[in-house]
Amino acid sequence: MTARLRTFLPLLLAALAAQSAAQEPGAVLPPWTEGTLDIHHINTGKGNATLFLLPDGTRMMFDAGWGGPDNARGVAAKPDSSRNPGEWIARYARRAMTAAGLEPELDYAALSHFHGDHMGGIDPRAKAGKGGYKLTGITEVGEHLRIRRMLDRGWPSYDFPAPLKDPMMANYRAFLQWQIENGGMRAERFEPGRNDQIVLVRNRAKYPEFEVRNVLANTVVWTGVANNTRQNWPDFAGLKPNEMPGENPCSMGFRMSYGKFDYASFGDIPGVSADGSVPPWQDMETPVARAVGPVEALLVDHHGNRDSQNAFFVSTLRPQVFLIHVWSSDHPGHDVLARMLSTALYPGPRDVFATNMAQANRDVIGPLLDRLKSAQGHVVLRVAPGGGSFRVIVLDDTAETFQVKAVFGPYQSR
Repeated sequence: MTARLRTFLPLLLAALAAQSAAQEPGAVLPPWTEGTLDIHHINTGKGNATLFLLPDGTRMMFDAGWGGPDNARGVAAKPDSSRNPGEWIARYARRAMTAAGLEPELDYAALSHFHGDHMGGIDPRAKAGKGGYKLTGITEVGEHLRIRRMLDRGWPSYDFPAPLKDPMMANYRAFLQWQIENGGMRAERFEPGRNDQIVLVRNRAKYPEFEVRNVLANTVVWTGVANNTRQNWPDFAGLKPNEMPGENPCSMGFRMSYGKFDYASFGDIPGVSADGSVPPWQDMETPVARAVGPVEALLVDHHGNRDSQNAFFVSTLRPQVFLIHVWSSDHPGHDVLARMLSTALYPGPRDVFATNMAQANRDVIGPLLDRLKSAQGHVVLRVAPGGGSFRVIVLDDTAETFQVKAVFGPYQSR
């Protein structure tokens, strides 16, 4: 037995044992082990939040949202409304990291774009943080967990495509300033095309098959060749005011690769014009699909809203697993879900998992939603060492128990 195999074999056996134990509904999720990639889609009923435990123990949070108080279109808070979503997210992340023997802090936090359900809106009732800023979404996560490096699409000027000065952004910038000056945080602008901005920080050399490729931000898209990018929008000088990009097309996103396994997340980018009036260059999904190619798992764009998952995007990425962060009665759209499930767009099986499907959506869409593998709970992707296979584990979201509701797979990475 070679020295390399003697080193790798215990890690592989430990990971396989953990995955085997995780197959028992009712059990507690076995903790992350070195060499494994865990991706936790955390359900609060109020917005997106994804925790990544990378193969060497590097930790990243992508989005941490609070989209507003309860309303008729939404769902109830999870586990309940006794705490704000940001605190629930931080508590979930701390439990996952501590159980794995990792220091409960974040090496990276990133925001796909500047909407409340991804970063935390302003709640007038929110408590003030250490620096006087309101605690909501990512600012509340940062109050409970140290964030070493913060990535977003706007740092440091926050002026694209126009100055961003609303109260939510002012609160976020106050949070950054205080954390940089007092908490040791480093802030950076997310740069499309790079594969060296989000890296393993503990033992990068041990996992050369792991990569995070920055795919897009601020309407600039990676071409799929080296680190090259292109601007998807025409020259702004020639555009009418109503043709300028809104916040969703400016979303940043990435592809995470581990051996043969690929996972993709692109914020709220659009790809479909509901009435045909949108110019073709406002379609961000098509150039992204051309660059990225097939993936094993996809976090569905824009929560499955009706402007997303165009036919070319779905047929090009052709994931084995779709994941939907959902909490509103208009997520997903009926036609969107039909495209995701269509074997005319690409052959073979595919499974769809949602974090929190509203009853109103069930009433409207009906039997098509019966094809979801799960419609309620935290959704964890657990990727085996080396990326050759993965499982999907659904956790109970009514308490902080990490209790397993169901396990799917293993899926074989292609």
